[in-house]
Amino acid sequence: MDFGLVLQTDPPASRVVGLMKRAERNGFTHGWTFDSAVLWQEPFVVYSQILANTTKLKVGPMVTNPGTRTWEVTASTFATLNDMFGNRTVCGIGRGDSAMRVAGRQPNTLARLSEAMGVIRDLAEGRETEVDGQPLRLPWVREGKLPVWMAAYGPKALALAGRKADGFILQLADPFLTEWMVKAVRAAAVEAGRDPAAVTICVAAPAYVGDDLAHAREQCRWFGGMVGNHVADLVARYGEHSDMVPEALTAYIKERHGYDYSHHGRAGNPSTDFVPDEIVDRFCLLGPAEAHIEKLKALRDLGVDQFAVYNMHDAQETTIDAYGAEIIPALNR
Repeated sequence: MDFGLVLQTDPPASRVVGLMKRAERNGFTHGWTFDSAVLWQEPFVVYSQILANTTKLKVGPMVTNPGTRTWEVTASTFATLNDMFGNRTVCGIGRGDSAMRVAGRQPNTLARLSEAMGVIRDLAEGRETEVDGQPLRLPWVREGKLPVWMAAYGPKALALAGRKADGFILQLADPFLTEWMVKAVRAAAVEAGRDPAAVTICVAAPAYVGDDLAHAREQCRWFGGMVGNHVADLVARYGEHSDMVPEALTAYIKERHGYDYSHHGRAGNPSTDFVPDEIVDRFCLLGPAEAHIEKLKALRDLGVDQFAVYNMHDAQETTIDAYGAEIIPALNR
């Protein structure tokens, strides 16, 4: 199993770079960041520094979207980093939550996302494609490689990931929901004539290593609120009780009343008081190292190829080190 580290690009950027260097030393293979231009610093600028200060770590957004940059700009940025540092990027992409909503826009449609994934991959890998009816190619790209991993929760998005994406990003670590969603992605891949094993499965969630479970929950409760934004979209589309989406995912947002993006992805987020302990425990990895190892082995058995640690809490360094010393070795013996 691979391991990734997920950070927000809060200033100073030197701290983000330092944590990514620490992650690589501890056996992490991927470094991810949020991508929301209003809330945090521009991630692609920071990626250049992460890549320059590491040797093998692969980097990318978790996740970008098709609306905040033109597709040729996104592709060119990835291709430039790959040319400079040797194909060490991954394009995590989704419809767009904070990046779009903070700017007063709605998340992108799945049709737009589907088209963008193909265009960005083709351009970044040097192939000609069509953008807004115009044939386009990046003539300077040589031997580029850009895997495109799509974030999804709902049935239509899961089906799109299975049909078109090189990888699937699931932002929660509940084994029941992971199994349900991985099966949906793989079924769509088979229906599209693809090898389902060729779709990389990445689960991303907060991890907090320690014995004080109550404190760990409070440090990670924000995640239930972040996921709740996407769940609220699903409930609006499919209804509160639907065979299309498991109630194990949707039921907990009944007491949700709005969301303040100024606290997005941060411990102590006041918009997440509706998130019960049970959801924090299901969606996150909390407790001593042994508890993390047990849950990660269960996820690995469900086909998860990478676990990406959301590291937005008060124990960033100790979590990275605990994973490097105990958890990553246990999963990769």
